[in-house]
Amino acid sequence: MKIVTIHTEQIQTVFEELNNNLDGTITFDFDEYALEINNSFAKGTITGASFNDNISYVQFDMTFSTAVRMDFLNVVSTPVYFAYCSKGGLSHSFGINGEERKFQTFQTAILASNQNQDNVLFFEKDVNTKLTLIIVGTETESHLMPSLNQKVKETFFENNALQNFFYMGSYNLKIAEKIEQLNAVTQTGIVRNLLKEGILKIILAMEIQQHSDDLNAFPKDANCLTLKEMEEIKELSEFIKSSPEEPFTIKSLSKKSGLSPNKLQEGFKMIHDRTVNDYITHMRVLKAEILMRTSDLNISEIVYCIGFTSRSYFSKIFKQKFNCSPKEYKFNLSC
Repeated sequence: MKIVTIHTEQIQTVFEELNNNLDGTITFDFDEYALEINNSFAKGTITGASFNDNISYVQFDMTFSTAVRMDFLNVVSTPVYFAYCSKGGLSHSFGINGEERKFQTFQTAILASNQNQDNVLFFEKDVNTKLTLIIVGTETESHLMPSLNQKVKETFFENNALQNFFYMGSYNLKIAEKIEQLNAVTQTGIVRNLLKEGILKIILAMEIQQHSDDLNAFPKDANCLTLKEMEEIKELSEFIKSSPEEPFTIKSLSKKSGLSPNKLQEGFKMIHDRTVNDYITHMRVLKAEILMRTSDLNISEIVYCIGFTSRSYFSKIFKQKFNCSPKEYKFNLSC
C-alpha cells in the first residue's frame, strides 16, 4: 500500500504534496489546479480550486495500480469535508486505526474530525474512482467567519467538539448530475471561476439538504432503486442525451436497460424530476437550440432532425422553455 500524506487543506500545498507523491504534471490557470498523472503507479487527473468564504474543492478521477492510503492531517485547522463518489468506491477512517466506512457510487459523506484526529481515505487497487471533496474551512474566529462557514461549523462540528463526526448519505443521483455540470464548464478566466463557484455551492447546499432531510426522517426516493438500477438509469440518460432524435419508446428503453417501465419512470423522476417522455422532449428542444446556433438548417429541417413530427407542437414547447418562438429566436441570432 502506498501512503500519501497531505499536511494542509490549502489548495496550492495540497497539489504540491500530491505531485511529490504521485509524480505528475501540474498546470495552474486562474486559481484552478490540474494534476495529470500517467505512470506505472497511477493514471488520471486531479483538479481543484479555492473560492471565497474559505471554500475549496479537490476532484479525483484516478486509477491506482496499488492500494493507496491518503492521510489528510489536521495540523492547525479542522475543516469539514463533503465527499461525493461519482464512480467506483472508497473507504474512510478517522486515523489509521479507526473504523473503516465504505461509501460507494452515488453516495455522499460528510466528515469532520477533532483537531487531533486525521481523515484517512483508502483508494482501491485497479478501480477507476471519481471523488469530489468540497472543503469548508472553520478555523477563523467566529466573529470574523462568513455566515455560511459558521453555520457549517455549528451543524457538523462545533456541537461535536469532543468527538469525530461522520455522516453517510443515501444514494443521490441529482448530485451526480450537478457534478457533471461542474466538469462541463468550458468557459475560461473569471467567467469559468464564477460559474464553478456557483455550481460548487449548489452541490454543497444539496449535500447539506440531504443531511437535514435524513435527520428529519423525510422519505428518500433513492431507497427504492438499487445501485445497479441507478447506473442503468444514468446510462440511459446519457444515451438519450447523445441521440435525442432517436424514436425512443418506454418499451424499447425498458428492453435496452432490463428495467421495468415503472422502474424507468421512478428513476427518471428521481434524477431529472421528469417523466421519461418529458426528458426525451427536453433533450430534443436543447438540441434544436444548438442547431439553430450552429447550423444553417431552417426550422422545418431542424424539427425533422430532432425527431418531431409536428412543427406546431415543437414551437409550443420551444416557447415554453425559451420564452419566444423558434422563428423569433432564430431572427434574434441573426441580428
